[in-house]
Amino acid sequence: MAKIKSFEDLQVWQTARDICNDIWLLFEKTSLGKDFDLRNQMSRSSGSVMDNISEGFERSGNREFIHFLSIAKGSCGELKSQLYRALDRKNINEEQFESLTVKINLENSKLGSFIVYLNSTEYKGSKFNQSASNPKPETRKK
Repeated sequence: MAKIKSFEDLQVWQTARDICNDIWLLFEKTSLGKDFDLRNQMSRSSGSVMDNISEGFERSGNREFIHFLSIAKGSCGELKSQLYRALDRKNINEEQFESLTVKINLENSKLGSFIVYLNSTEYKGSKFNQSASNPKPETRKK
């Protein structure tokens, strides 16, 4: 398994980016691009998934990362709801809806699994690591 050095290495971020791009293609190829209010909401919620994953990763602490992954998970639900609105308004067809819903459900599931993993690991994040430049305080002997 490759070491994760940046948020771009995270599969959940890569999938979120793909979803965001898929949503943008819908704007370009369907009448959804002309439904400005819904388009803007969908652009924000799809971007929020990838943005919160990256922001949480950059915080360098598990608790904060889990918090931001939770927000990303919520944004997946928001985007899925917005897809229903786009379908109901006939801005997208059933096939486009199904294709994106499958991706969003998978992303939501992966985010949930990642949160469970981070909650169970002993690793608390790089900002909590002690280094040579920041050694542990010595304890006095009596």
